[in-house]
Amino acid sequence: MRYRKTTGEELALVLEEGEGYSLEFKQNVNSDLPKELVAFANASGGRIFIGVNDQNKIVGCAFTNKIVSQIQTMAAACDPPVAIEIEKLPQHNIIVIHIPEGVNRPHRCNKGFYLRNGANSQKMTTLDITAFIQDEGRVRFDHQLRLDLNWIETLDENRLNHFLQLAKISQKTDMKNLLVNLGAGDYKDGQFYFNQTGVLFFSKEPSLRLFHVNVICALFKGTTKAYILDRKELTGNLLENVEDTLIFLKKHLQLRWEITSKSTRRKEILELPEVALREAVINAVCHRDYLEHGAQVMVEIFDDRVEIYNPGGLPKGLPEKDFGRRSICRNPNIADLLLRCDYIEKMGSGIERIREALKKESSPKVKIEYNTMFSLVFLRPTYITSQESVKTREETREETREETREEILSQIRMDPKITMARLAEQIGLTQKGIEWQITQMKKQGLLKRIGHRKGGHWKILKEEIKKIQKNNKRI
Repeated sequence: MRYRKTTGEELALVLEEGEGYSLEFKQNVNSDLPKELVAFANASGGRIFIGVNDQNKIVGCAFTNKIVSQIQTMAAACDPPVAIEIEKLPQHNIIVIHIPEGVNRPHRCNKGFYLRNGANSQKMTTLDITAFIQDEGRVRFDHQLRLDLNWIETLDENRLNHFLQLAKISQKTDMKNLLVNLGAGDYKDGQFYFNQTGVLFFSKEPSLRLFHVNVICALFKGTTKAYILDRKELTGNLLENVEDTLIFLKKHLQLRWEITSKSTRRKEILELPEVALREAVINAVCHRDYLEHGAQVMVEIFDDRVEIYNPGGLPKGLPEKDFGRRSICRNPNIADLLLRCDYIEKMGSGIERIREALKKESSPKVKIEYNTMFSLVFLRPTYITSQESVKTREETREETREETREEILSQIRMDPKITMARLAEQIGLTQKGIEWQITQMKKQGLLKRIGHRKGGHWKILKEEIKKIQKNNKRI
């Protein structure tokens, strides 16, 4: 196995970036090392730096033959054995273990099967292992090298610098090593290439190189897709698409304002928690199935709901009962970069944060659906409130009508010959209002006119009075 030697400049970059999908720091060689070895071999390979602590500080380690032999024995004891190369950095007292992607995966150690998940090594369940074996030979989308692109011509330095600023990484002159350590590219036959992750984050015009990665936002009239009021296709890089989607949502969802005792400035509050919407959008672009070219991430706003969905259901190996509690990354490189720039706080916690944000604002629970698509449906509180208001107004109006009719009947009981004008005067309605009520009661069979307009009288139908009295008792 051949590996690229770690230069002093690259070591400084590695220490600044910290642990990630392809980097692990260990203060010394201990019993957990085999777990890390198999995790990298089962993923896309990586490097373990012995002599660096969790605070990214060099503490150094011994360079004895015993230590080297111990590392080699641990790698050989894995089943099947993990191929490694050991590099010594004597000026820093650091040992670097280079682990390539395993050829005969899955590997296991004495503690079980492990797989790299973000900056951690996660133990695999039986379902994970089964899905892993079924997927063997299938290259992950975010690792695919773009041999058709000249990385120098493709690179958008502004986008890279913006990411470095978010991730609190200083700019480096060795651009290729920077991109390799970020998981945005790699070498093949001595030549450096972007991979698909690099295209999504750091390329000029990503949608020209990956036509299916745009995000489609749409606003519809009503609760169906019959009438489109606004539509926008977002063609930026992955981070820009997240931010532009949130701008579209905030533009079309309702706002309310609050002034608290802590500040005289009013605070804008979105009808759905922005934290929940943000997590949903990030989840969609991070975990979508990018190997599916026939569908895109969709964000749709209706009068009654917001739907955010992406191609790809639950990842293989993730049972429904574990959804929202365990994480299996479909695109680990993409997830790692989102984690580095704080778009993701912790692997596998997005759905839980959505639920907590909705609960905190007393919003309706999110509806989650997954088959060939993964969708999150947020019910709009403003629509629910407006529907309840309409219902309340109708109920109030009907109650008022019932009370008016009972007053009319009460007046008629006292004076069966009472005129429309007199009823209007006694009840406080216009004569037209009384005429309308009388007409309705005649249609319902509650009231009957006996004789002519002059000289005649009103007759209340007894059976219907009993019905009214019975209904009134229920109320």
